[in-house]
Amino acid sequence: MARVYSPKAGDSSVPFEEKIFDKPEKASDPGFRERLEEAIANATRSLLDRQHPDGYWVEPLDADVTIPAEYVMFQFILGRKDEVFFREVAEYILSIQGADGGWPLFTGGTADISASVKAYFALKLLGYSPDHPALVKARALILERGGATTVNVFTRIILALFAQYDWKGIPALPCEMILLPKWFPLSIYTISYWSRTVIIPLLIIYHYKPVTPIPHGQGIDELFLKPMEEVHFGYSWDKKVLSWKNLFFVLDYFIQHWNRHPPSFLRKKALSKAVEWLIPRMKGEGGLGAIYPAMANSVIALRLSGYSDDHPLVKRAIASIDDLVFSRDNMQSVQPCHSPIWDTALSLGALFEAGVSPDHPAISRSLEWFRRKEVKTVGDWAVHVKGVEPGGWAFEFENDYYPDVDDTAVILMDFAKWTNGFKGYEDVVRRAARWVLAMQCTDGGWASFDKDNDLLFLNNIPFADHGALLDPSTADLTGRVLEFLGLYGYRPDFPPVARALDYLRREQEADGSWYGRWGVNYIYGTWSVISAFRALGVDMKSSMVQRAMSFLLDHQNDDGGWGESCLSYSKKETAGVGESTPSQTAWALIALIHGEHADHPQVRKGISWLLENMRPDGRWNETLYTGTGFARVFYLRYNMYRDYFPLWALALYQNVHFEGASRVSGKVAVWRKQPFAPLSSFF
Repeated sequence: MARVYSPKAGDSSVPFEEKIFDKPEKASDPGFRERLEEAIANATRSLLDRQHPDGYWVEPLDADVTIPAEYVMFQFILGRKDEVFFREVAEYILSIQGADGGWPLFTGGTADISASVKAYFALKLLGYSPDHPALVKARALILERGGATTVNVFTRIILALFAQYDWKGIPALPCEMILLPKWFPLSIYTISYWSRTVIIPLLIIYHYKPVTPIPHGQGIDELFLKPMEEVHFGYSWDKKVLSWKNLFFVLDYFIQHWNRHPPSFLRKKALSKAVEWLIPRMKGEGGLGAIYPAMANSVIALRLSGYSDDHPLVKRAIASIDDLVFSRDNMQSVQPCHSPIWDTALSLGALFEAGVSPDHPAISRSLEWFRRKEVKTVGDWAVHVKGVEPGGWAFEFENDYYPDVDDTAVILMDFAKWTNGFKGYEDVVRRAARWVLAMQCTDGGWASFDKDNDLLFLNNIPFADHGALLDPSTADLTGRVLEFLGLYGYRPDFPPVARALDYLRREQEADGSWYGRWGVNYIYGTWSVISAFRALGVDMKSSMVQRAMSFLLDHQNDDGGWGESCLSYSKKETAGVGESTPSQTAWALIALIHGEHADHPQVRKGISWLLENMRPDGRWNETLYTGTGFARVFYLRYNMYRDYFPLWALALYQNVHFEGASRVSGKVAVWRKQPFAPLSSFF
């Protein structure tokens, strides 16, 4: 019988009482090990078989309906008409409509008003009558929620491009913003990379306020409770008079006035500067920021600035957007971006634990592909990180101005696992490792794309109603960097590690978990941090670790798996609660195994759940969203999470439970004798 310790919120002084359980006999089920080994071999073959000849892995990245809906609108802006695509994307949009008539942000979620309005408008553009049953149902829900005037800012903007929303109802975006000095709090460099790449082309669009004409009857007048000319575009003021929110509302009022009569010489200079900023960041094959909204906005902005559709820059940008379209089940959809670097890095981690030989050609292909994809451009990150040589990797096929710490940390682990002392890759590893360390934030943690991008009061700007304007340090990403440093031989006394551990101590939740910024959610964050602690040699009997173990054990589902809904971002009481999924079950198991619970019966039950739910082809089914773009706003389904993470968990369990140690533990032992020198000399 387990004795569960549930500390009171904020009470870290109460000693942890370990769970009491009987360790199972490892040979109690003679056929279990054989089934486990067969499953690992099957999943390994399946993963290896899906490697691209160039050396990478990738599958489509599912988001909500907003991306395909916006792409439909983009086709109308460009004046293009592809009957086959239009028919098949319409079928896709209709296929994911919720039972309540709207469109959710994630599978199983409730309808989101902005997503629903975009989907409705896209279907109208595609020729669907407002009398169509799907639109009748959607319209009823939208009107019940207050109508189209309640949508978020980005939805208002795209509707305004078709005269379906009044530009007066959109927060001010003065183009002169791009002229502000880099140190200024409202500078473009004080907001996140994704916000920056979306907003800068919007500065141009907001200045011109273009309108794409559409045939009569294809608009969405029926989604408004009153005619647009009667709508009062005001703000919901904060009850607390002196607040950042109210201050920015007042500032918006004056900027709106400025935008109506800007000094012509200053506006001309700002528009020129915005185009000048865009051009170098659009020169590659990946498009601006390599994310859909920024890519589409950049094309519109350049066309407004006098660039023709035949201009090489515009043609290349449109092609990169079209490359986001994918087919599935005789339908077509659009993904927000590609994820090859991330999928490949994690696939290699799973294959390493599964025992694939370093001499396997798939491994060398991937490492060489990583070498070719190394970022050597001085990107936006350099504004706040001076004198550091570029290095690392982006998330997508190409996004050289925006490498990210998360991908880079995982790839650095891959090089440590698969190479013998980085032979042949020494310079690549040195550049990337030093770049990651230089990106450590003042609070001790790491963010994704920038350093100290944490002026949280900016999330009160009217334009930032999505609440994701910034890129501050996060526990999950900090855990990933610490895991890489632990693998490279560094211990808790290494100054960057010590600062990061202090950060993670402060960030631990009262229930023992850690918040997951880039994955859903507390299971994801806890897995990331515990994996780091194992690599660093942190005492797994410490209260901090054991509280995390308690959180995971307490939230196992009756079927043996683990799951957590995207709702946990808005309802903390649902942390660790949800239908079992392969990826989240794997994260929980990896964390528990690293936390010295490999022999726990609940771990065995979780392993059994993965074995029982594995398909004959060595894969798993996963329909729920377990990836996070922006909490409460945008979620993702990585279609390879369901495969490489369960393989990783099964292999780790086999190695620790039956052999006594993970495969990576040997690499850690080697580097602990003499940590990676270029990092030690960096400080």
